[in-house]
Amino acid sequence: MSGTDYQSDTLNAFTPEPSEARRVVVLISGSGSNLQALIEAQAHDELGGEIVAVISNQPDAYGLKRARDAGIDAVALPHREYDSREAYDGALIKVIERHEPDLIVLAGFMRILTPRFVNRFLGRMLNIHPSLLPAYTGLHTHARALADGVTEHGCSIHFVTEELDGGPVALQAEVAVVPDETEESLQAKVQAREHLIYPIAVRWFLEGRLQLKGDAAAMDGVALPPTGMRLSHADAAEELDEDVEE
Repeated sequence: MSGTDYQSDTLNAFTPEPSEARRVVVLISGSGSNLQALIEAQAHDELGGEIVAVISNQPDAYGLKRARDAGIDAVALPHREYDSREAYDGALIKVIERHEPDLIVLAGFMRILTPRFVNRFLGRMLNIHPSLLPAYTGLHTHARALADGVTEHGCSIHFVTEELDGGPVALQAEVAVVPDETEESLQAKVQAREHLIYPIAVRWFLEGRLQLKGDAAAMDGVALPPTGMRLSHADAAEELDEDVEE
């Protein structure tokens, strides 16, 4: 990982002190592939806490089935039943707070959050974005990256603030873009890295190692650079048992 003294072997080197399980609420809108990665990490005692609820603004989201299959409370809270974004977020706050979470994880939650919501959970909310922020905020990141002819792409985990995709970055993973790359192949590579690093970042937060300190993410009390910690393409490929193209 560049930008700090952290090496790739720190991904699995930390053993936390035994404590009461920290509580996580996950917000989704769709299939929930990142949710599944978190569920699997929890099943292997690698999450650092317990997913106590999964909430979706889409009642038919497949991620709700993933939650139910894992024995997790699955809650559909359709946004179309509310007459304003503020009303919906007010209801969402109430549902979340019933579960008393230590952390709220956005895993493909396709809603722009109101300032009231963000400030209610500021410092306790992580999001994952399919680009190396600050590049390519918003939608269609893979197509935009390919159109620009970049040689490096990836994903970022950041704290949620009022600025869309603009909160302090904690962790990134790189993807090398090859000459014959397609949007579909690039998306698959990026998603594999999302599934790798999201459980790690969640565990670090729940262990108290990853925190929001003012306007920066901090790891073990040390402020991180604007791009956070970054896992190189080679290190990510090794973790994922990918063939590294020369």
